Amino acid sequence: MIAARRAVKNSDLLYKLPCPDPCLHAKKRYTVNTLSFSKRVSMARIYMVRHGRAAAGFSEDADPGLDEIGHQQAIEAAQKLNSVLPVAIISSPLKRALETAKPLEDICGIAAVIENRVAEVPSTGLSLSERGPWLQKVMQGYWSEQSTELRSWQDNMANCLLDLPSDTAIFSHFIAINALVAVALGKDQISVCRPDNGSITIFDNSRQKLDLIKLGSAAETKVN
Repeated sequence: MIAARRAVKNSDLLYKLPCPDPCLHAKKRYTVNTLSFSKRVSMARIYMVRHGRAAAGFSEDADPGLDEIGHQQAIEAAQKLNSVLPVAIISSPLKRALETAKPLEDICGIAAVIENRVAEVPSTGLSLSERGPWLQKVMQGYWSEQSTELRSWQDNMANCLLDLPSDTAIFSHFIAINALVAVALGKDQISVCRPDNGSITIFDNSRQKLDLIKLGSAAETKVN
């Protein structure tokens, strides 16, 4: 618990923190741009949670929080993850992911490490009205056709998961989960699954590669 409160350095991040005494509540979030290790010694089961339903869509608000249903989905995801504790907690910096992580933070008494590499798919330079049509086109395509920015985003996110040394819950986004499933399955298609809000997709990195263990529940859903 004490380690979770001190200034975090890339070299001493404690990814796996046991759930401490729930009476201890002095929590602080840390923003981490890159988490890299000179030598991989990773053996982690990774629980990738798609955030709960957002209060606004991808083309309506750059950073919405959750709506009422989304908050309930966050609680249900935390209850499911309760059976695999202890885990470290990592989140995208966006509100909908952070709010989805909060019930698990409360159970564990620790704060999520904010990791920019598991944030939403980058749409640099696009207005809100342009983002929806752009994303629909991207989702119909292939990674090999995408910009250097998007391919680097996918690579960096996969490396983030490969570097995790212990079991971790990550709160992220629809396209991010698709990007990682594509890496694990060796697929070039961008849209390879439809993770529902609050669903949990499970990966493993113990073989020094990203393996898909189980897809989360799927739904016909818009990106939000």
